[in-house]
Amino acid sequence: MSKTWRIAGINFDHMHMGDNLRMAFDHPHAEIVGVCDDQPDRMTSAKNAFGLTDEAVFTDYRACIEKTRPDFVLLCPATAHHADWTERVAEYKLPVLMEKPFAATLAEADRMIAAMKKAGQPLAINWPLRWYPSHITTMSLIDDGLIGDVIEVHYYDGNRGPLWHGADKDPSSPDFVAEQKSKSWFYKKDAGGGSLLDYLGYGVTLGTWFHSGKAPIEVTDVIDESAGLEVDEHSITVARYDCGLSKFETRWGTFTDPWTHQPQPKCGFVIKGDKGTISSYDYDNTVRVQTHDQPEGQDVPVDEVHAPFQNPVQYFIHCLEIGAHVEGPLSPAMCRIGQQIVDSAVLSAREKRTVPLVQ
Repeated sequence: MSKTWRIAGINFDHMHMGDNLRMAFDHPHAEIVGVCDDQPDRMTSAKNAFGLTDEAVFTDYRACIEKTRPDFVLLCPATAHHADWTERVAEYKLPVLMEKPFAATLAEADRMIAAMKKAGQPLAINWPLRWYPSHITTMSLIDDGLIGDVIEVHYYDGNRGPLWHGADKDPSSPDFVAEQKSKSWFYKKDAGGGSLLDYLGYGVTLGTWFHSGKAPIEVTDVIDESAGLEVDEHSITVARYDCGLSKFETRWGTFTDPWTHQPQPKCGFVIKGDKGTISSYDYDNTVRVQTHDQPEGQDVPVDEVHAPFQNPVQYFIHCLEIGAHVEGPLSPAMCRIGQQIVDSAVLSAREKRTVPLVQ
């Protein structure tokens, strides 16, 4: 590394800002130079955790960027505001690392791509599941041809709900969750709330990775319709590819959070190829592999993952340092296919029919 990378964290709508700032703080060649949110109390925890001075805390993003002069910006706004915030930062011709999902709609995702192209700067969309050793190992085994051509991806993921935990996975109380449901953007339709928009992008973007960039032909989706809620807490999406069907299920309301105790069904992926299968569960230390030679299956230890491929901040700095394109599930091109599937699922759920892949 030839420099210390100056990083600003702007907009704390999503609790993952605390996690991403932690990665920046822990990076040996990075420095948090500023944080910004229009609600100062949302920055208190980060200010204390990372020893930030009052001069590094802002409520106006322009002042934050102009006074701290970051090398790139971490963004964690509500889903429906991803395009707006990307365009604001793009005016300063700065690289952007956006926390998942890509956007609330394909049109907004395309606005983000256009803004960053005009600025001449890279855009990356972070999906935390991308960094789990189990899923990294699975992709490596697929690339090695162990299970042949992928023909099915099955995904189930979620947690007890977005209000049950904060930054660094700090748990909340049931009373807090009940009180905040009517107030939180996660439960507001116009802000991009709901389990589908929160978690489907994970499944279909990593699913596109496992499918080697292939897009489906058509999509069918069903969501729950809970009384008193504007948004879903459970969705099931079936995507038809030229090679068969894949299924992606999102759930707020798992029995336990997967990072404490894996619920049943277990959170993660099961991938079927024409020569074998892999089950790849979040946080597991092994993946389960079946092949024609070992149809009974075997547990394969996950790969040991080293820097700069352990988290999004490491990876984005690596790409900036060597001038490499952002690849895989963080790349706008692959994320756009995921967003097409998400848009198709939203349309299918609303019209209660199978729809062609939204273009």
